[in-house]
Amino acid sequence: MVALGLTGLAVSQDAPAPKAQAPTFEGTALAGSMEQRSNGNPICGLGKEFHAGRRAALREKLSPGVVVLRGLPGPRQNVRFHQDKNFWYLTGVESPNVAFVMDVATGKEVLFVNRPSSWKEKWEGEIWDTDDQWIKDLTGIQDLRTKGELEETIEELLDPGETLYTFAASHIGLSGSYDTAGRFDKAQRADKWDGRPTREAAFIAKLEERFDREVEDISGPLRTLRLVKEPEELAAIRRASRAGGLAIMEGVRSSRPGMGEWDLAALMSWVQQRHGAIGPAYSAIVGSGHNALVLHYNASVRRMEDGELVLVDFGPEVDKYVTDITRTWPVNGRFSERQAELYDAVLAAQLAGIAAAKPGATLGEVNQACTEVLTEKGFKEFMAHGAVHWVGMEVHDPPPPGDVTLGPGMVFTIEPGLYEQATGIGIRIEDVVVITEDGCEILTPECPKERSELEALVAEEGVLDWMDRR
Repeated sequence: MVALGLTGLAVSQDAPAPKAQAPTFEGTALAGSMEQRSNGNPICGLGKEFHAGRRAALREKLSPGVVVLRGLPGPRQNVRFHQDKNFWYLTGVESPNVAFVMDVATGKEVLFVNRPSSWKEKWEGEIWDTDDQWIKDLTGIQDLRTKGELEETIEELLDPGETLYTFAASHIGLSGSYDTAGRFDKAQRADKWDGRPTREAAFIAKLEERFDREVEDISGPLRTLRLVKEPEELAAIRRASRAGGLAIMEGVRSSRPGMGEWDLAALMSWVQQRHGAIGPAYSAIVGSGHNALVLHYNASVRRMEDGELVLVDFGPEVDKYVTDITRTWPVNGRFSERQAELYDAVLAAQLAGIAAAKPGATLGEVNQACTEVLTEKGFKEFMAHGAVHWVGMEVHDPPPPGDVTLGPGMVFTIEPGLYEQATGIGIRIEDVVVITEDGCEILTPECPKERSELEALVAEEGVLDWMDRR
């Protein structure tokens, strides 16, 4: 009998596997909007109350004026549409070619959607349009207009001397983050054979030209709002973390010499989706041997060899929120003496960082706690990166100004690592934590990280072991 580790389903090697019942959602990684999505009906993000609360909180940070936001157009590729995360954060709307306007002083809100098109819906499914009166109840936004009315609506709401607001930073979709998107846009502007402005910059230029006033960026206030997670957000990150933890655990079980890095990447992607993921938070890092020394290695093209470690850094997106988990383990299930020495140092450093993560501390102090352990053990020369970064809707959530004091609801990773070029040993251990009233809670607890636990898990039979015998 073999325990697959995904559902607890026992599978005989000789008899066909029994059919499992359809999964229930309550109390599992599939809870939340996945439960609502499963019936095929449109949803409003984490609920209209959550998104209305975010809009109200934003209004409190702004002077009188009008906020104008454009959602993303339909995708250029033949892929599923994913809304810009900041637009979604304020509206919960996951539909292409929509816009939103809000009067800061009065709180009046208008949602701009598509004109009805039965032909388009025949090809692409439900598209939010002005015939869909259910949108008002679903989103809590009662004024529904066509996209063609955007300009006249701004003119209607914008009083003389008031500020016009929009979001100027790079848009972010599935697998994106502010740093990678920002670098891409900067390189595009600097390319002498391209030089295009971003979609956001072009929109601001058009607004300033049409309404003859400077447009103010709301990126700063939104970053501040997103820093402290609401209960609905923490629940979503927990769902993502559980899905990611279970996926990596199955990767550990299925590891063996001769297996391809691509095998683990494919397996973990499937397990994450089985547990509610809409897609990857970022491209999987599955680095065996010397590939573990490449911090953002994502080719997954090498076969793993006996005696090596494999470093896996991977996590899903669930309900627009992500996780970020890294584990490192021996392909053959046994740490060598040098591997164990470096591994124990990294684990000690991470535990020191976790102990330092509490209200009143700073992210810099958490990083320093990790650094001090590795330095004291004589491994400073093998360090290649910092040990902390913010997490939320993006795997690298945009940081607030300065080194802020940590408080309840703030979420970030703790991920020290060591990379020894001479031996080809790369080790990183990463978990997502949230600051609580008296310390921090690890949001990625399912996945073991003690050496003995990892060795025992490799020895278990995994999904790929079972599949390869069929």
